[in-house]
Amino acid sequence: MPELPEVEVTRLSFADRIAGARIESVQLGKPLRWPLGCRPALLVGQQVLAVRRRGKYLLVDLSDGLLMIHLGMSGSVSFGAGFPAPGKHDHFEMATSLGTLRLNDPRRFGAVVYARDENAPVAQKLLGRLGVEPLSDAFDAAAFHRALKLRNTAIKQVLLGGEAVVGVGNIYASEALFLAGIRPTTRASKISKPRAALLHGAIRKVLAQAVTKGGSTLRDFSNAQGESGYFQLEAMVYDRAGQPCRVCAATVKSIRQGQRSTFYCVNCQKP
Repeated sequence: MPELPEVEVTRLSFADRIAGARIESVQLGKPLRWPLGCRPALLVGQQVLAVRRRGKYLLVDLSDGLLMIHLGMSGSVSFGAGFPAPGKHDHFEMATSLGTLRLNDPRRFGAVVYARDENAPVAQKLLGRLGVEPLSDAFDAAAFHRALKLRNTAIKQVLLGGEAVVGVGNIYASEALFLAGIRPTTRASKISKPRAALLHGAIRKVLAQAVTKGGSTLRDFSNAQGESGYFQLEAMVYDRAGQPCRVCAATVKSIRQGQRSTFYCVNCQKP
């Protein structure tokens, strides 16, 4: 699944190129996870003002409304000119005066949803409960620790939940917990203030590094220009079960948490 770094890399790869474009046509393919929420004709003639990100959502600001794009499990966005005719996995296509924006999603867990603004009920349903952005100044270490103290479940699951902090998906939760030296099964409420501060810094560092490396391409992720990411080549524990830890040479372990694989080092990460 594309996580926060992949979504941010996608945004950076086309936001400046589409800003100011006027929408000329919109075509829909097979139904996605959620309906568009308006007639495609309503979007025609509108101007694209900017592209932002909230968690794992791309937010396309329009002259009269907002498009919220989620990449789901296997989606990717491309933007450019001279595209071939839409294929069977191309489910949203928006032609503009500056190029065509296309969502390709083989598994159809992604979505493009229209709202009048971020206060609209549909926008609040999708965005309203998201936690603080980890790469923003609003991500405060003390507030993060207070949020952890309220949660009695495993810290890995708290990070994935998105309410204490948004966008720390499976890959980067494993990596941040390794960097902070915290066992993924540790109860969030048991994490001390100093260890929470270490995890706060680790989350910011890991996500920033991943954005710099273009995200992680495990299967088919690419940005809006078709470029793959390389962070996975530098992962310390993720997807390295049975291999030696890059720090202490102990064998990296893998467990299942909430139907997701978690990777950690028993020597470097303490309960």
